[in-house]
Amino acid sequence: MKYALAYDIGTTGVKTCLYSIDKKIELLADAIEGYQLYVYPDGGAEQDPNEWWDAMCKTTKELFGKCDVKPEQIDGISFCSQAQGLVLVNKEGLPVRRAFSYMDQRARKEQKELMDHGFLHQIAGASLPKLLVSLAKTGAVAASVKDPVFKYNWVKNNEPENFEKIHKWLDVKESLIARMTGEFVMTEDSAFGTLLFDIHKKCWSQEVCKILKVDMRHLAKIIKSTDVAGNLTAKAAAELGLKEGTPVFGGGMDASLIGVGAGAVDMNATHVYMGTSGWVSTVVDKSIVDASAMIAAVVGARPGYYNYFAELETAGKCLEWVKNHLALDEIGIYLKKTDVAEDMESEYTNLYQYLSTVIEGVPAGSNGVIFTPWLHGNRCPFEDPNARGMFYNLSIESGKSEMIRAVVEGVCMHMRWMLETHEKKTKTSEVIRFVGGGALNDSTSQILADCLGRTVETVANPQNVGAVGAAVVVAVGLGVIEGIENVGEFITADKTFLPNKDNKPVYDKMFAAYKELHAANKKVFKMLNG
Repeated sequence: MKYALAYDIGTTGVKTCLYSIDKKIELLADAIEGYQLYVYPDGGAEQDPNEWWDAMCKTTKELFGKCDVKPEQIDGISFCSQAQGLVLVNKEGLPVRRAFSYMDQRARKEQKELMDHGFLHQIAGASLPKLLVSLAKTGAVAASVKDPVFKYNWVKNNEPENFEKIHKWLDVKESLIARMTGEFVMTEDSAFGTLLFDIHKKCWSQEVCKILKVDMRHLAKIIKSTDVAGNLTAKAAAELGLKEGTPVFGGGMDASLIGVGAGAVDMNATHVYMGTSGWVSTVVDKSIVDASAMIAAVVGARPGYYNYFAELETAGKCLEWVKNHLALDEIGIYLKKTDVAEDMESEYTNLYQYLSTVIEGVPAGSNGVIFTPWLHGNRCPFEDPNARGMFYNLSIESGKSEMIRAVVEGVCMHMRWMLETHEKKTKTSEVIRFVGGGALNDSTSQILADCLGRTVETVANPQNVGAVGAAVVVAVGLGVIEGIENVGEFITADKTFLPNKDNKPVYDKMFAAYKELHAANKKVFKMLNG
């Protein structure tokens, strides 16, 4: 029996999970702690790495109060974390400023200067010569304003005093590994996320770094996800309540490990994730890029395989918006001044479960109401930082129940759009694994099946699949599991949702309209938000 401690570092909080690993991977205890996402009017989105660390320390100590396992019994520590962050640290491994979230879109000037040569032919906003060099070396191209290399150059241009303090450029989990071990590393999948990683030579690309004006002295040592990055220092062990010397493995970014935790590891296996962000991902065995749709095959945790990956910036975040700004009070959440989400005598265990009963009473298609889930711009299958969410086709008969269901349907229709875009380049699976917090709700799972026209499967504890993926990394690193490709036998479907054929004509019609909305409103979005 081995014990793994897994940290799932998300956008809104950390989930710390303790797993036993034997003939199966079993969750023994978990703890959750939130932290802030600082969003600014100029498109900035930042997080405080000290808040990540404080949340890790709190949840680690809380977790051991819930089980009989002792800190000294932990065989390995690993991470699953949000990706394409930019954490600039000094020689002590401490941040020189707040971390840039993957959502940050301030570096428009830097993007244009680095990738636009004016008269040269462009694809996806990048001049053709630069695009070709980047594709040849990295299998992708830095074209989105949200890509971390532009934020790196934004600091150079706007905060020279902070830029001078930089020792290393790290991603989210790597900054925490540095704080735990004193080692400056970056796993291959995180290195790919910088769009500076040579996928052929498995090293940093000098050519691409030169194009994008990156000082290669700022780049860390590259390791595999299943490698030991270092061992827990005495200082970190004391703060976390763990044993000094415990091995810390490289882990993986969420785009790599959530598919592993979902059990979607075979060739052409497709999974859909709905957390704060969302995506559609398919396992492929070669580098694939659709530059026009901003989709690329990202390096995975399984050696030799990639995840063809299309992202929606705000998925579950849209449902949180509904909860905070649309649902409360107006649809009767507060009955006689009683919050049914917290009333122990209520049949509803939480607010999201209550919302599911609301949307179940609305027919498929929300009586013609459409919602676009672009609350913080959009990346795939079109890049537009100016795009925003909107309700379309409201009538005098439309109510909040229709609007709430339309939000769920809008997220699911965007997943369909990304899935269809996938199929232009690769085969996808007929059965889709659905994971993340959104998969906790049967209503959402059924709507997804109906929108996609595919069978949808969920797994037990779908909100913890990232942490499961991190536990798999430890298990493989320790030799308990032979390889990541063997994890499917450990993770099986818990529920199955078949598409309702009666709803197909409605969703086909709504989807056709949905795809027209961005093109029809692009100029207005730029007028208002550009």
